[in-house]
Amino acid sequence: MTRTVHEFDRYEDVRAALADPHLVPELPPAAEGRGEGASMAWLRASVSRFSSGQAHARRRALVEAELRRVDPAALRRAVAEESGASGQDMRKQVVCALAGELGLREPGAVAEAVSVVAGVYFGGEDAGADAAVAQLVELLGDAPPREHEPSRGGGGLEVAAARICLLVQACEATASLVRHAAAADDGARPVEELLAETLRRDPPVRELRRVAARATRVAGREVAEGDVVLLDVATASREEGAGGDEGGGRGGAAHGGGSAGFREATVPLAFGAQPRECPGREHALALAAGLLRPVRRTRFAGLHHREVPLLLPNAWDHASAAALAAEGFEVVGTTSLGVAAAAGLPDGSAATADSTVELARQLGWAGFLFTVDAESGFSDDPAQVAELARRLWAAGAAGINLEDGREDGTLAPVETHVAKVEAIKAAVPELFVNARTDTYWSGCRQDETADRLLAYQEAGADGVFVPGLSDPERIGALAACLEVPLNILYTPAGPTVAELAALGVRRVSLGSLLYRTALGAAVSAARAVREGRDPTPATGGVPSYAQVQALCSDAGTLEGIGTMST
Repeated sequence: MTRTVHEFDRYEDVRAALADPHLVPELPPAAEGRGEGASMAWLRASVSRFSSGQAHARRRALVEAELRRVDPAALRRAVAEESGASGQDMRKQVVCALAGELGLREPGAVAEAVSVVAGVYFGGEDAGADAAVAQLVELLGDAPPREHEPSRGGGGLEVAAARICLLVQACEATASLVRHAAAADDGARPVEELLAETLRRDPPVRELRRVAARATRVAGREVAEGDVVLLDVATASREEGAGGDEGGGRGGAAHGGGSAGFREATVPLAFGAQPRECPGREHALALAAGLLRPVRRTRFAGLHHREVPLLLPNAWDHASAAALAAEGFEVVGTTSLGVAAAAGLPDGSAATADSTVELARQLGWAGFLFTVDAESGFSDDPAQVAELARRLWAAGAAGINLEDGREDGTLAPVETHVAKVEAIKAAVPELFVNARTDTYWSGCRQDETADRLLAYQEAGADGVFVPGLSDPERIGALAACLEVPLNILYTPAGPTVAELAALGVRRVSLGSLLYRTALGAAVSAARAVREGRDPTPATGGVPSYAQVQALCSDAGTLEGIGTMST
């Protein structure tokens, strides 16, 4: 039988085709018949993906019932922890996390079997696929009934098929989305905005194939029963102004809600359309966001090995971090002085551990690439410092800044600081440890500077930091004797960033400079109003109320804060 093939690549045409109930997914060429027992042929004939009519509605309801049991925020945390703790490939990390949150037994075995099935689910053959399907039916088919679960129709086997369908599609599509997003990641945008833009410009599902179950009409073209419809999702998604309010590139990412912005946005083409809109859209994006955090955090180390130093501005709350990211800074740090002062506490007194972790959680949920100033680790016990590092990594931090100075102006013994560095690297190997010595900051034992830095380097520090040092000759000598990147604190009276680069410095921190400048500007503005003067700085740069509100709802909408005025 000769079938006409219709191709569509315009946004509105593709969207109309996806919404047409008469255009249904086609079974892969090798999937003939129902098959005997638990096999690939049986699976394809039993899942909602390749069904239509009442069977599709019933099977889709089974998948939706499974998804209602899984909190996307918990799923995002689970996959981030999975990716940070295992050497599995990304597809298996996705399946392990989702299987675990679904309450399925033996997530590792499930992931192994699903990876085999996923390779031929949409077509092709694998001698081991039938055995993998049979294993999955055994592992998934006897899970306990779930509250408010709809009628099971075909019984336990159909429930097992629904679970396999859910895991297989998450396995392939989510990992592909993360790979595409990671390739486009500049580190400056919140994760949700990056994913939304990736879905528009480089979607993981590039083409969809449909067959006409009944004669229909798409974009003015007659489609006969049995005709094939090819939908170029990639081209349609990139169409200028694709969708406008129908799901443009921004995606409405919201602070603090994981994938909340995607819930508010209309579905991107990659997730289909009713009546076959992907029911796991929110969960897929939560998985992708969780996987992207470790991917971009390991990228953080690479930013210390370029000819141009990493310029690290330091924030003290979500709004300051969002404003800096919107201005194009690749990474933000936190300032311990700013965090402590905002809480009414002195810096360096080991009193702000909880405030520091809470700020890390806020920045992590917003998707920023960031590193944390943790004073001396808030403890002299290496085990407690390592536990702090685990909490910061789980919150989303890419690095930690750890100082050997003490509140009374003295320095901790080298051995104490070495033990902390070693404990952190043993507990969280991928967390970038910037080991700081306060020989110049405290003005004591400066002749020990090089020896301390070399000891911290030997202990596993990824970088070292000497705040207070501004003498070019000494900076150059230190950079020359180190194998890890040297970090210097910028001071207006010291070398410029370009001069520090020439000396071999690879990271330049602003420390508390921005926080202190902001306090000074606030007091100056209040004084100006009291004295009857215009409080607006001569250079402008004062954001409006609405622009600051935007920092807490969608950091991606704020552009050029340095040029704002009231």
